[in-house]
Amino acid sequence: MEKIRHNEILDKIRGELSKAIVEQEKVVELVITALLCNGHVLLEGVPGLAKTLTIKALGKTMGLNFKRIQFTPDLMPSDVTGTNIYNVSKKEFEMVKGPVFTNLLLGDEINRTPPKTQSGLLEAMEEGAVTIEGKTEILQKPFIVFATQNPIEYEGTYPLPEALLDRFLFKIKVDYLSENGEVEILKRYHKGFKSVDLDKAGIEEICTREEVLELQKSVESIKVEESLFEYIVKIVKATRESGYIEMGSSPRGAIALLQASKAYALIQNRDYVIPEDIKYVAYPVLRHRIIVKAEYEMEGMTSEAVIENILSSVKVPR
Repeated sequence: MEKIRHNEILDKIRGELSKAIVEQEKVVELVITALLCNGHVLLEGVPGLAKTLTIKALGKTMGLNFKRIQFTPDLMPSDVTGTNIYNVSKKEFEMVKGPVFTNLLLGDEINRTPPKTQSGLLEAMEEGAVTIEGKTEILQKPFIVFATQNPIEYEGTYPLPEALLDRFLFKIKVDYLSENGEVEILKRYHKGFKSVDLDKAGIEEICTREEVLELQKSVESIKVEESLFEYIVKIVKATRESGYIEMGSSPRGAIALLQASKAYALIQNRDYVIPEDIKYVAYPVLRHRIIVKAEYEMEGMTSEAVIENILSSVKVPR
């Protein structure tokens, strides 16, 4: 796929998403970046901020299948992956595939389901496959999990273990809109827009699943100078050495930082990475991969503040 074609498709995708999503440009940009990396995303924000709508609209405009799971305390792993059910008429077991068999899987309130069910996603997220009663089934590419969690309500929730958190490329914080943005939402709904019916919003399919795979492959050709590899490693190493942090990022975080900066460079219509790309994606890549020490957290120190300190202290290559 030619570079001009890349730019055209990506610009059109953002244009189509703007028909359904008001403001939230940064969220949309990061979601597309993650998709180009085939990376999973944890979306954190209170209900009603269009998290589901964003992913649903993304699937529609990119010609990808979309499914949604509402995680609850009584959800079982087989409800996610599927199971074998006995067919009486055929006198044999048949596999009933779960919602994980899709391209874009939205897991709403993933921290409301027990660790046993959360772990049902681990193999799918890491291997792109699921094992059902001893038989491994390969998931169609692309396969990306978008999980949401409420940052305020903790009663009856199960915090995600570090092993699962580390599988997410990004943790994106979704904030409230501006006053003008909320006025625009009201105007759209007054005119008949309904989030459950994207056809009425006029969202069109811009590319096919095959073209999405081509876009993902094109990320591999983005150039990275030697000094930027060292810059990424220094940033990640600094998370382990910071006095504010209990646990820093693993090498997987460095790989995520590299891949995300390459995809973001592509979105910016460049075939090479610059330090600003790395800085931009560092926050969503690292904020869930570091743990601030309890004593500093009580004083108001946040992961964002730690990342900001690290980025300001690590020398930028020129």
